[in-house]
Amino acid sequence: MARITGFLNKLQWLQIELTDILEILIIAFVLYHLLVWVKNTRTWFLLRGVIVIMGFFGVAAFLQLNTILYIAQKSLSVIVLAVVVVFQPELRRALEQLGKNNVLINFFSPVEDESQGFDEKTVAELVRASFALGKARTGALMVIAREIPLTEYEKTGINVDAVVTSQLLINIFEHNTPLHDGAVIIKGNRVVSATCYLPLSSNPTISKDLGTRHRAALGVSENTDSVTIVVSEESGNVSLAVGGVLRLHLTPEQLEETLDEIREKKVATVKRGWILKKGRRQNESKKVDHE
Repeated sequence: MARITGFLNKLQWLQIELTDILEILIIAFVLYHLLVWVKNTRTWFLLRGVIVIMGFFGVAAFLQLNTILYIAQKSLSVIVLAVVVVFQPELRRALEQLGKNNVLINFFSPVEDESQGFDEKTVAELVRASFALGKARTGALMVIAREIPLTEYEKTGINVDAVVTSQLLINIFEHNTPLHDGAVIIKGNRVVSATCYLPLSSNPTISKDLGTRHRAALGVSENTDSVTIVVSEESGNVSLAVGGVLRLHLTPEQLEETLDEIREKKVATVKRGWILKKGRRQNESKKVDHE
């Protein structure tokens, strides 16, 4: 009781001025936008790695592991520089957005849910569109967003914001149409953007037989946890890329089953039996068609 009384007596001397309220509002405003920025980029997953390292050093400090603390102290400047280099693309985009956007409007705008999943109807529409495009020898790239946001890739394309249907996807990738070039990005059950540019895989061991579409599919799957359906323009074959892993020459049943497993977040089951492209496969019976 005495402690509570002493605490209340201290509060009586506490004076809150207008400047204190202003500082609290400014700090809350900055922290809010910082958290929104982290959520809408891959920075959150990188930040989790940094938090793990900091937690490791915190445990070392608690247990007084002096050798580890000495190494951490001497490596501090290098670690700070490495963090800046790793986060450089995200920091640059954040500063660009700060100059372009009206932060007061964005402050009161709702935060979009990036982690929504897709349903069975979307799976059926994707399978139907993929093999219809393959039958017509029409190349296509369809990227399905999962936990990691694809905001940076969405911005390179044209906003669509339409429900996923096979007719829409076929029409988008039809030759000589304005939206056919590039990738389509799907979030949940909606096509959010078309004609998007994707990063090509920089893995030097990838088979030379792979065309640009397959390399782009592998590239985005190496940088994010997205799932990408690839339709070959030359052969009409349908492939799937996730986690830097590529499965080739799928049947409609295989594609539907795999997408269903992903939809149910059974990633371990999905990866079973897949072939990781590392150079030319010695026992490959089918040659991957050039795009």
